[in-house]
This record gives sequence, C-alpha cells and structure tokens, in this order.
Amino acid sequence: MRDFMIDNALYWLEEFHFDGLRLDAVHAIVDDSPEHLLDELARRVRGTVGRERHIHLILENEENEAHRLERTEDGRPRTYTAQWNDDAHHVLHVAATGEAAGYYGDYTGDTERLARALAEGFAFQGEMMPYRGGAAGRAQRSSAALGLRGLRAEPRPGRQPRLRRPDRPSGAVRSRARPRRSLPSPAPDPHALHGEEWAASQPFPFFCDFHDELGQAVREGRRGEFARFPELQDEEARSRIPDPIAEETFRSAKLDWTALSREPHAARLGHYQRLLATRRQQIVPRLGDTLHQSGTWEMLGEGAVRVVWPLGDGGKLALVANLSARIIERVDLGEGRVIWTEGDVDRERGTLGPWSVVWTIVTGEP
Repeated sequence: MRDFMIDNALYWLEEFHFDGLRLDAVHAIVDDSPEHLLDELARRVRGTVGRERHIHLILENEENEAHRLERTEDGRPRTYTAQWNDDAHHVLHVAATGEAAGYYGDYTGDTERLARALAEGFAFQGEMMPYRGGAAGRAQRSSAALGLRGLRAEPRPGRQPRLRRPDRPSGAVRSRARPRRSLPSPAPDPHALHGEEWAASQPFPFFCDFHDELGQAVREGRRGEFARFPELQDEEARSRIPDPIAEETFRSAKLDWTALSREPHAARLGHYQRLLATRRQQIVPRLGDTLHQSGTWEMLGEGAVRVVWPLGDGGKLALVANLSARIIERVDLGEGRVIWTEGDVDRERGTLGPWSVVWTIVTGEP
C-alpha cells in the first residue's frame, strides 16, 4: 500500500506532467515507520521528477508542522513547498464575522493570535487548542523561523455550517475590511474564492458527486463534522445542512455572472482590482527574499494590531488595523508613505475608527 501511494503520486507527475500535487488532511495519516510516508513521498518525488523540473507539493496539515516546510540554503523546499494555513483564515474569519462556534472558538477574542498569524503565519505554535483537545505545532520550530514563503490561507466557506460568504453585499461593515487587511500582505499568492472579488450573493456549500456507500459516508461525515457547533447540537438541526450529494446543492452555488455589471457587485470588483494593483505595483517588486523572514507584531488594544514586515530592498511594509467596533486613539501609525487605507483614519491624531486599516511602506535603497 505504501508503494502504491508513492507510485501513484509519481504517476501523475511523470505521465501527465502535473506541476504538483495537493495532499489533503495529512494530519490524519498515522505512520510510525522509521521514515514517515510523507517524508518518503517527498524524497522520491524530489529525487526523480524534481531533478528535472520544479514540483509543487502542497499540504493541508492541522498539526502546523513547520519542519515540513523548511528550505535549503538557496531557498528550495527540502520536502514540501507550502501548506494551506487554516490559522490565518480562521483569525481573519472570526474578525470579519464574529463567529465563535466550533473550532472558531479557539481564535475568538485573542488579539495576540491574530497578530501572530498575520506576522508569522501560524497562530498556534505548540499551544493547546481546546476544540481539538491537543496542541498544534511545535514551539521550538515555529513558523517564525520559517518565514511566510510556505504558508497560504485557504478560503473555505464550504466547510462552515452556515455556508455564507463573509464578504457578501449584505454583510456588516466589518466584513468589508477583511480583504484589505490580507491581500496586500507579503505572504504568497493572495486569492479569493470564486465570486468573492465581486461579492457574489450565492452560498458556497460543500458538494461532491459520490454515490452508494461512499456518498452516504460523506453525507454522514459532513453532518457529524458540525455536531459540536451549538446551533447544530440536535440531529434535526444537522439534517438541514444541505446534502452534499444532491444536485440542488451544487446548483445553489452556481454564480450569476450577470451580476458583474450591476451594483454593488461592479463597485466591489473595482475595489479588489485597485487593491491587487497596489500590491503588484507597490509591494511585489520590493519583496526579494522577504518571504524567508517573518514580520514583527504588537498589540495596540483589543482587536487592534501593528504588523511590520521587512522588504527585500531594505525597506519595510506595515499594517495597522483596528478590527473592533471601538475607536482606537493615540496610535502611532508609523512612518512611511500610505499606500492604502480603509475606514475612518486620522493619521495626524493617531485615531483609528472601527474596522479600519492602514498600509504604509518605507522604501529602501533603489
């Protein structure tokens, strides 16, 4: 079985010339062999196909194992290229929506975890996660030493019981600051779930096309996953979760592309385009080897943080964000040129209105 799994991975890379593979839920792979399956798989991929061309090996790993993302001295991945970073998604989702049920409770009301996830990638670096009932990550090999190169935040509304998009037009003002505090980040490959960039109103439920025993197992597993959410404690409530096998569940997520020409969708799309253009023009050319380094962070109050990342040209990129409903006063918004603001910001007085963000940049030598 071990050889079958590894040979199958090589098959897609060698025969079909895939650029890489995404390995789902590797934290569920139990292997006490002298060489873990993940390590052998990566070693054989790197030692065969990886000698000829660059191969991306991406993990989903709830264990926050930074050692699987380590780089060689010249910046190449030793084993895995990157990991979907649930921590970064969860802290931003909680800040945008206020949700605290289920696993989101581990990220609620903790400004330090918010700041650390933005600056370093992983919020949990060896600490206990109450929802999981165990620790996540390793403090002695945290993502702070890794940098941000291997960490990507995964959009996952289909994994939420309410299935709603956090940036929908009818959402609260707090949700509108969410992309503005994450997209300009130096972390690689910012992306949005399809339709998010123009605030699609359709839900995004989990759906698949399995049948028979596998289909039933997915249906039951989907409902069991949310059994610990307060509003889904009883079986009747869980039965109302959209059936992932039903065709109507899939059809409910199909986008209405005509909305792109209507408001407020057109305005939201333009906002995203300007934000991404700012990142491409002002930040990306100055990154250099920045992604090998983490940022520094500090808390400015409950829900308010400052994060500073070094830039490859010797400058620095700073984010000051007030992700609360209160006004934060007497805040040093720092030096540098403002490249983006969102919300009510008075830089001279050092005042941040609710759900406001400020991005500044200090350029180094040309």
